[in-house]
Amino acid sequence: MPIDSCLSWMEKNSSTNIDDFLDIALQTLKRAEKTETPSKLAEIHGALSSWHAYNGIFPPDSVVYHSEKTLDYYQKSGNELKVADTYRTLAIDYINVRELDKSQTALFKAIAIYESIENDKGLGNAYRTLGSLYQIMEDFEKSVEYTNKAIPILEKTEQYALVAIAQFNLIIGYGELEEYDKAYKATDYCLELIESKAPEEVFVPVRAHSYRGDIYLKLKDYENALKDFIKAWELCKVNIGEERCATYRTEIGEVYLLQHEYQKALNHLNAGIKAYENKGQNNITRPYLNLSKTYEALGDFENALLYKDKAATNEKEMLEDKITNLKSEAVIKYETGKKDEALVAQAALLEQKGKVQTLIIAIACLLGILLIGLWFFFNKNKKKTKIIKAKNAENELLLKEIHHRVKNNLEMVKSLIALQSAKLEDSTAKEAMLASQNRVQSMGIIHQKLYQGENLGSIEMKDYFINLSEGILDSFDAEDKVKIECAMEQLELDVDTAVPIGLIVNELLTNALKYAFPDNTVGKINISLSKTSDELLTLSVSDNGVGKLANIIPKGTGFGSQLVQLLTQQLDGEMREEQDNGTKLYFQFKMRRAA
Repeated sequence: MPIDSCLSWMEKNSSTNIDDFLDIALQTLKRAEKTETPSKLAEIHGALSSWHAYNGIFPPDSVVYHSEKTLDYYQKSGNELKVADTYRTLAIDYINVRELDKSQTALFKAIAIYESIENDKGLGNAYRTLGSLYQIMEDFEKSVEYTNKAIPILEKTEQYALVAIAQFNLIIGYGELEEYDKAYKATDYCLELIESKAPEEVFVPVRAHSYRGDIYLKLKDYENALKDFIKAWELCKVNIGEERCATYRTEIGEVYLLQHEYQKALNHLNAGIKAYENKGQNNITRPYLNLSKTYEALGDFENALLYKDKAATNEKEMLEDKITNLKSEAVIKYETGKKDEALVAQAALLEQKGKVQTLIIAIACLLGILLIGLWFFFNKNKKKTKIIKAKNAENELLLKEIHHRVKNNLEMVKSLIALQSAKLEDSTAKEAMLASQNRVQSMGIIHQKLYQGENLGSIEMKDYFINLSEGILDSFDAEDKVKIECAMEQLELDVDTAVPIGLIVNELLTNALKYAFPDNTVGKINISLSKTSDELLTLSVSDNGVGKLANIIPKGTGFGSQLVQLLTQQLDGEMREEQDNGTKLYFQFKMRRAA
């Protein structure tokens, strides 16, 4: 059979799950590599990429491989529109393997080409995909901004199915920004468009119902959330069968868990998780945790702990894979950079020789050569500056991702401690576990502030103390009887200083809430941190409680006091205590050690 006929057959059957497709496609590719043009090879790889993506039984890396080959061959063919289209589809494939920096780069390249060739159809679709990328990166304001930029272009070019799909970004984005009416309107518009303009897009209503169900779930409207999740599952089953739609059952199971219908939750969660595992998808931490809670509620503590461990392992593996990929990229970029530097050095040497020869021939040409040289180096520096800015942006994204993951891991540790403490009966042991939870929380807030803030190297301490105080008051259920005031100016400290100071304040607040206000006494605690000189930090924590009573043996194990002393020594500090209408503790730390 001629290769063109094989390719035509592949394009018609790329969305069909049949046993013969892969063999025919690979044989066609092998024959084409010997005789055919780059554009023909690009079409074959494109069909293979589509087929791998549709079937869902292959790892996402196989889709990326064929999409990258498609791009390579279209670039060799010189077809700008096909190159731009492939950049956009490749960006989606990169999203599926969580290589978000590559996805962003591919989309901006696609947008640049679409603008240069004035292709509105592709430009609108690229903006829509960029909105989806920012939604995954949890930058919901940018997601809504670029999606709203895409929709008028898509409507102008009558791409109504894509207008409907673009509503997904608005449903999720407005939901996260707590603009719920706009999210509901986006859902209604999506369903209306599919019904009136693009009824062939059978999977769009599935996802629309699922996304709106997430918003109802966030608002604890479990009845409407369950209706939407079940509707999504049933629509999916009608079109591709129950087995391939089983992943949607994890959403249904979560609602049943929240409604305390544990047996129903167990059935749906088990089926959904099995479907995820069969597909080789590993980003299922949340379903694992929900299944763990379900087993715990049913009294099956062995399986509860098993799935709690699976969730923790799953989260850890994802973080390790991300770090490994970034390290590999860094090595490649470094080696490539070294080669580029050698080439630039050789070019500069040749250019210098040329200038000397030109100077000997004619002095009059010197000014022109100097002007050309200045222009060359000016543009070269502009390019280097652009590259450095891009790398800094990538590194900032990586650091924020790492701090986010560390914070999530600390939250998981805190949850595990809470789960363990719930099984303890000894009050002393429970108090020790609660203290451990608060210490983990104090470190977790640090990493939360780092990935949420603009400055990745420092923490704004006043806001941090306020967050820490709220968490500790909540853990002791003391919001109504004790008020914690933070009387200080805004002050930023580096992480190595902020963590031990945060732990010190955590111990002092915990100690005050436990002993300073007995018998539900109403009281107040004051926190202050200031930079008294270029070399000194001053911290004070005071309460108006009962203070230390004479001849009374201190309560507790003394571990908290030891920890405060060790952390004070670590920061090269001094501590002073006063008993006057309560307890007042003063600390001075030397900035040259702390900073």
